[in-house]
Amino acid sequence: MPATFYEHQVKAGLKNKTKLSAFIDGVISDYMKNVQTADINYVFCGDAFLLEMNKNFLEHDAFTDIITFDLSESRKAMQGEIYISTHRVKENAKKYKTTYTDELHRVIFHGVLHLCGFKDKKEKDQKIMRENEDYCLAHYKKELAK
Repeated sequence: MPATFYEHQVKAGLKNKTKLSAFIDGVISDYMKNVQTADINYVFCGDAFLLEMNKNFLEHDAFTDIITFDLSESRKAMQGEIYISTHRVKENAKKYKTTYTDELHRVIFHGVLHLCGFKDKKEKDQKIMRENEDYCLAHYKKELAK
């Protein structure tokens, strides 16, 4: 199983973890043909915890919804840690007029897409990232409906 999900002082409300992990494995296979193994830890946390990580590791003094650390030593063995603020996800769901669950899944896919090499600092890259998030979200919803 490529993805493991942890909660640090929050309840993420994540359902269908086994199916989600399998879907993430498929995303990795689709985007990264050379990856043979994947080990990704998702840690759901609150704003304060993620803000401290943002300050300490990235030297950014701002709230964020996600921080992705690529710990891979080679492109054949993907390894990463993805930290997600459920507080930011809730706020963003309201802001973008979507459900908490859809926004949570979008951010989960955002993290794995970063590990697959997608960037989002430039406007052009943000557009590509969003298109791929939308693609993953739509296909995951279809998987859940089966």
